[in-house]
Amino acid sequence: MSDPNSPSSRRIKELEVMVADTIVETPDTTTLVLFTGNDRLEYRAGHFLTIDPHQFEALERFTRFLEDLKGKPEPPRAYSMCSAPHERYLAITVKEEQYVSGVTKYPPLLSPLLVKRTVRGMGLVITGFTGPYTLPDDVESQTDHIVHVCAGSGSVPNYSMLKFALDHHPGLRHTFIYSNKTWDDVIFRDRLAALEAKHPDRLRVVHALTREENAAVYGPQVRKGRVSVELLREWIPDPSACIAFVCGPGISKWDREAAKEKGVAPAPRFLESTLDALTAVGVPNARIKREFYG
Repeated sequence: MSDPNSPSSRRIKELEVMVADTIVETPDTTTLVLFTGNDRLEYRAGHFLTIDPHQFEALERFTRFLEDLKGKPEPPRAYSMCSAPHERYLAITVKEEQYVSGVTKYPPLLSPLLVKRTVRGMGLVITGFTGPYTLPDDVESQTDHIVHVCAGSGSVPNYSMLKFALDHHPGLRHTFIYSNKTWDDVIFRDRLAALEAKHPDRLRVVHALTREENAAVYGPQVRKGRVSVELLREWIPDPSACIAFVCGPGISKWDREAAKEKGVAPAPRFLESTLDALTAVGVPNARIKREFYG
């Protein structure tokens, strides 16, 4: 149990916010810019907030149905901030979860509403801010190279950390390795390119596209395929000295249950494959920070 008097616990509070803007990032991903009435919000780059689905009248019947089905209350959903603490706005980026028959155990409840049915002026209650997936305060004494390895919406907390570090940690250089299916699926694509152009000596953005036949047409740092040992070895010249932040889909409890029923081990997903690849190129486990969603 956490200490209620710790700085982390004091940071958790309920806030009424208004949606100031919605930004369509990709066909299934939207950034919600939130007006809080407070220019100085106390959070760290990489933190997340939570949103309780019970506050939405439009979801009431679905929430009650899922609670009857599961036999327990629906919990708040966590969403990472894409904004950074030095910026004058609060924002989250939400990717719409999909229901896949035979694969997904329950249909998504909240993300479809946030992505497709949230409009400017809409009021929300959020709870924030927390999470262990953040840059250490003394990061520049530990390394001069941060390697971000992300997939899909796993880029969101890393994008926040990247912006903050470029502004507040001038001694750090960054390699941002980002896996997606296609070029159109890349969240923050233009903004990452703009950051790289602004900080050419401190940032390299590398894209790995798994379903893009002609990935190279988008530039020399756009590759076809998954994040591999070979790709990591190419872009991490200092594996024992860097710190890696890995965020993306990992094996969920549903994956484990389904695999157990079949009597097999669950298949590794992005997180597990990437951790193995980082270990293979020589990044020490103690220098790998991770966050996943299932």
